[in-house]
This record gives sequence, C-alpha cells and structure tokens, in this order.
Amino acid sequence: MKSAMPYRGVTLPEVRRVAKAALKEHPLHDQSDLIATVIALWDDAEYREERYAALTVLQVPKHRNWRDLTLLPLYEHLVITGRWWDLVDDLASHSIGELLRAYPTELAPVMREWAANDDLWRRRAALVCQVGAKSETDPELLADIIMAAVGERDFFVRKGIGWALRDYARADPDWVRAFVAGHADVLSPLSIREATKHLG
Repeated sequence: MKSAMPYRGVTLPEVRRVAKAALKEHPLHDQSDLIATVIALWDDAEYREERYAALTVLQVPKHRNWRDLTLLPLYEHLVITGRWWDLVDDLASHSIGELLRAYPTELAPVMREWAANDDLWRRRAALVCQVGAKSETDPELLADIIMAAVGERDFFVRKGIGWALRDYARADPDWVRAFVAGHADVLSPLSIREATKHLG
C-alpha cells in the first residue's frame, strides 16, 4: 500500500469493530452530527485507520436515513482528499453507489461530469460507483462513463474500467461480452482482461 499517511497496523475488521462500539456508546443524533464526525475523523486523521473509521461511521445501517443528496459535497470532499484506491473505491462502491441508486436522476449527470473531470480520483469514483449494484446497474450510465475514460493510460482508470465491467458481468454477462467486443479497438488490454476474467 503506497500511502503518505502512516498506519498503526490495526486490521480493518478491528477498526470497524472499534468504530461501531464507539457509536453505541456515543450515538450520533442527526445528520449534522454525522457530517461533523466524519469530517473530524477524516480531516484530522494522522493515521490511515482513522479514515477507515470515518467511512465506517458514515456507512453503518443505522445512519441510512441521513444519507441523502445533502451528503454529496461531503462525498466529493472525501474523494478529492482521499486520493488512493482503498479509500476512494470503498466510498464510491458503497456510499456514492447507494446515493446513485436512491437518486438516479440527480446523481447520474454528476457521475458523467466526474467521468470527464481532470481529477483522477473523481474519474475512478465514477467508474466504480456501480460496483456491487448487480441488476440495479444502469448500463447506459456505465457505458457513458467508460467511454469518457477509454484511451487513458493511467493504471487506476484502466483497472477501474475492467473491474466495473467484470462486476456487472455477474448480472448481465451477455451485455459485457457485447460491450467488450464492440469496443475492443479502444479498450486497453488490461481493461479487457479484467472485464472478461470470469466470462470463459
């Protein structure tokens, strides 16, 4: 893991256990509490585990009703400042993906904008925000985001394309086969390899 932020060496399951235990002892009362707590844990973090704890606080089921469009600026802040795959992928595939499925009309245009943004991590977040959505994936949005990224040489973008396609192949393998075949001339070998890994 290449990270400028040091680790304490606490495993992710243990970070999550500790964060959830702290929430039981000190429950949050409203959305403002949630936002303030996540920002404090994230922005003041000296160790990477503190940012993992912030994501745990954000994503616990008890806080689901507070996770609405109001949180989009927070999510964008976390993506921009997280700037590495472990944080961005977790945030994108869970928090942003959840918001996209709840508010597709509002969020789909934002994800299309992020896909064309100069910031690498916004692009990566847009690419993987539907990972785990299965049959709820919007294939038109997925295709638009991928096509905004084809031709990029960055590893995280090429890998993200492949991962997004590989994940959707679990729900609609024929769509993924057709997409890869139709765009084999512009998709990178890495993206194609990742996309077709389990298609046979």
